[in-house]
Amino acid sequence: MDILNEIKVTMPSLSVNEGTARAVVSSFLVQLDPTVEELSDIRTAVSEAVTNSVVHGYRGTKGSIELTVRALPEREVYIRIKDRGCGINDVKQAMEPLFTTAPEEERSGLGFSVMESFMDKLTVKSKVGKGTTVTMRKRLSAHGD
Repeated sequence: MDILNEIKVTMPSLSVNEGTARAVVSSFLVQLDPTVEELSDIRTAVSEAVTNSVVHGYRGTKGSIELTVRALPEREVYIRIKDRGCGINDVKQAMEPLFTTAPEEERSGLGFSVMESFMDKLTVKSKVGKGTTVTMRKRLSAHGD
């Protein structure tokens, strides 16, 4: 993978850091001059991934979330959100719309669906007891498109 630029940030699994992650991604992506809509889509997908780590990965316990953002050739954006939380027993089931592990918290179960709808590619890898890694990619429009 040819990487033009990259940033890595590690943050505690605090709900307030959902906003921090959105801000970091936005600041980094300014160099690629995304459209307002593209930036909004990416920020939403990142927020959902970080929220999943906080709410489902750590389930009220403390841990860290690693955020990696890369600018790739041809205006492609690569984003990885990694936690070392409880992991997902059945990734396929977890990615189904309306599935949630926290129904008592009135969670909608749409986090992965939202990520998929806003990004070009979504990959989720997880091991129970080891954590979850969400990788997303999006190709930004060419200038003037």
